[in-house]
Amino acid sequence: MPLLTAALALLSFIGPLSTDMYLPAFPRMADELHTDASGVQLTLTAFLVGMTLGHLVFGPLSDRYGRRAPLLAGAAACTVGTALCAVAPSLGWLVALRFVAGFSGAAGVVISRAVVADRVQGAAAARLFGILMTLAGVAPIIAPLAGGAVIGAVGWRGVFWVLAGVSSLVTLAVVVGVPESLPKERRQAGGVRQVVASVREVLGDRAYVGYTLAFTFGFGMLFCYIAGSPFLLQNVLGMGVGTSSVAFSGGAVVATASSAVGARLVGRIAPEALLRGGLLAMFSGTSLLLALTLAGFLGVVVCLALMALVCGGFGLVVANAAALALARVPYASGVGSALLGTAQSALGAVVAPLVGLGGDDTAVPLFVGMSLCSGAAALALALGVRRRGAPLFEEHPFV
Repeated sequence: MPLLTAALALLSFIGPLSTDMYLPAFPRMADELHTDASGVQLTLTAFLVGMTLGHLVFGPLSDRYGRRAPLLAGAAACTVGTALCAVAPSLGWLVALRFVAGFSGAAGVVISRAVVADRVQGAAAARLFGILMTLAGVAPIIAPLAGGAVIGAVGWRGVFWVLAGVSSLVTLAVVVGVPESLPKERRQAGGVRQVVASVREVLGDRAYVGYTLAFTFGFGMLFCYIAGSPFLLQNVLGMGVGTSSVAFSGGAVVATASSAVGARLVGRIAPEALLRGGLLAMFSGTSLLLALTLAGFLGVVVCLALMALVCGGFGLVVANAAALALARVPYASGVGSALLGTAQSALGAVVAPLVGLGGDDTAVPLFVGMSLCSGAAALALALGVRRRGAPLFEEHPFV
């Protein structure tokens, strides 16, 4: 189990590394590729759109053919696509290749969640998701710092060579550490009709939809920050590339620590209670950031302190929302994980370029997007998982 956990954590690395490591280069990329903030953010959108479609493909494939073969194919393709990003001759080519990398990289994200659902259920699943979130949290901590160092030494293209190397290590980790977790007798033999039927059945579970939307809008808030943070930290708050990388990594440290604490609390505190507490912290923090920005009182210390509150809430949200959602659909873990990731990536692809529409020197669109996503996550949970005034968690306790 420790080897499997480590391998699954490595699979979780590729997403945050691919989105966070090149963030400090956004202003330089805009200059070199002769575009603006929204143009560079389109490369992030392309990656997320690719992940969205990849979830829809690899999730059902893993339910039909098992977890291991689609996982290996996706990891290998991601390595090749990322390497080609390093030699992209133009913004158009880079956008297209980022789509390829995102599509193939989705295999690791969606199938790793399905593997967890295959192995454990209930509180044990919430605990394992928390552990994976904690381990994977190392990626967004080191990614901006490593990215800033690589960019300073060899330029932004060197980041993609490093990412390609990491992706090759992930492929090796799958070969060594991820055995097949879905026996043949549990695989879905049907074709497209069976997939459609499974999707309908999964989406017919109101609680699954509520948890999934809370997870999705939580990540929507994060993707707003990922896309807008380079310009917030450097152009609005006046930080340098190195300092902004440290500041961004600080938020990742808080989210990782929050996930670790949440994983230890599962069993003593209900995962749904942890989820609600995380959503409250996210919404409170983002709303205060927006109010202070509109009032003209946003400073470096206040901004970073409130972002710590937001990141701490996010760390509690994602692991518990994923575990609660997948616990509802153990009969179709691949499809359930695919829909979870599809909604997450699709919303991220939409919000990422929008936060740059107000220009490079304002934080208003960023904090509007973050607060709206946080509020929508809390509302989705409130509407989706309560019946007759009682939490659904109490009606369906974990095994």
